[in-house]
Amino acid sequence: MKNSYLGELSAEFLGTMILILFGTGVVAQVVTAPDGSLGDHDSIAWAWGIGVTLGVYVAARLSGAHLNPAVTIALAAFKGFSWRKVAPYALAQTAGAFVAALIVRFVYSDLIDKVDPNHTIATQGIFSTLPGNGVEGVGVGTAFFDQIVGTAILVFVIFALTTAANNPPMANLGPVVVGLLVVGIGMAWGANAGYAINPARDFGPRLASFVTGYTTAFLDQNGDLYFWLPIIAPIIGGLIGGALFKYMIEGFLPNEPETVVVSEPNQNA
Repeated sequence: MKNSYLGELSAEFLGTMILILFGTGVVAQVVTAPDGSLGDHDSIAWAWGIGVTLGVYVAARLSGAHLNPAVTIALAAFKGFSWRKVAPYALAQTAGAFVAALIVRFVYSDLIDKVDPNHTIATQGIFSTLPGNGVEGVGVGTAFFDQIVGTAILVFVIFALTTAANNPPMANLGPVVVGLLVVGIGMAWGANAGYAINPARDFGPRLASFVTGYTTAFLDQNGDLYFWLPIIAPIIGGLIGGALFKYMIEGFLPNEPETVVVSEPNQNA
């Protein structure tokens, strides 16, 4: 018999890996290209959204394609996902992000060394987020609240898109709409904290950059410890977004059998 649980974890690992290959890859391309010749903020937002879409297509059948510990925790809190699976899913997601970032780090190593041979804050943003995207003027408090809002939007809309009684998009179109959601968040909520909205997306690549020469990887541009913020704030935001949908939308929907696209996997897969 197939080990369905191992398949779930493998799907979360590889789905998140695909997401990060596109996400950190596009940032590396933009940051290392001369004079912005290979992209800008919009190309970054679109590539992250495409990465999400393709990652969901990779993992949805086996695991539900959470690809984000904040989503996994919200699903456990409000959609019946097993709490015992939360930590393993989060570990698989973070590991996938870590491996993907290592690949990007080595593939882009020549270009990174050319523009930033000392591996400083100038290119650290390829892998992890910073307040104000590394520009002075955005405080930690603002970045924290920004991540709560961005992740609340993410989870709220994901719940809306995956609740059967809410007339969601067809299953095969769902990943595309989720990708567009991430594009929209990036274009509207990217200035204050780089829209990590995903603890695995930030911590996995941050750790990968640290072990490959970025000694300031866990700090912000002011030298303050920062790695904790894109972990804690998205979890809080995800719980808020999940609660808003659960109690202000779902509770008023007609009683119909619910299909869960991003929570429990299909055990017959």
